[in-house]
Formats: sequence, C-alpha cells, structure tokens
Amino acid sequence: QVQLVESGGGLVQPGGSLRLSCAASGFTFSSYTMSWFRQAPGKERELVAVNYAGGGTIWAASVKGRFTISRDSAKNTVSLQMNRLKPEDTAVYYCNVNLSGNQYWGQGTQVTVSS
Repeated sequence: QVQLVESGGGLVQPGGSLRLSCAASGFTFSSYTMSWFRQAPGKERELVAVNYAGGGTIWAASVKGRFTISRDSAKNTVSLQMNRLKPEDTAVYYCNVNLSGNQYWGQGTQVTVSS
C-alpha cells in the first residue's frame, strides 16, 4: 500500500531550474522523515536532502545553497526545488521513506543537465 511517485524531471540547461515532487500514500505522511536521493550513471546512490518529520532539513554539501526540500503535509507531498543546475546534477532522483526499518522508494525521475 505504501507508494511514492516522483515527477518533474526533464532536460534543462546548466544554470536552469527544476522542481521535483513526490506524492506519498499508504502511511501517515506527517509522521515520517522524507528524503531525496539521486544516482548518476556508474555511481552509487547518494543522499541529496532530508526533511525531518519533526521539522528541519539538511542538504548534501554538493547541493547546499542551490537545492531546497520542502513538505506539504496537507497534500502528502515532498518537493525538491533545484536551482543553478550543473551537469554533475544529472541523475535519476528518488523519493524515500523509512517505515519501521523498511525502506520504500519511488520509481525515480530523470534529471538531465546539458547544453
């Protein structure tokens, strides 16, 4: 029943912006910490940003100052606003939640930054 669905990916030029969204269902959204991860070709999946259920956010050093994670509990969504995108941001971006020790992932959405 737990489901995470990402959307908003696409092709953008360096310096551009994209907003990714994750629609969550099957659990009490406001009670759990949500995260965004990404995985580039040939590289391991890495943490991008975290939005804590109790409030507060953190970002990976590579995106801090450019990306913002936010939550809308009324809509059961978590978003990732990406600004000043760089070619190295190219990756599949995944939404994540940990429920009672079990990890759940969305299907991923492709972000390609290229001129």
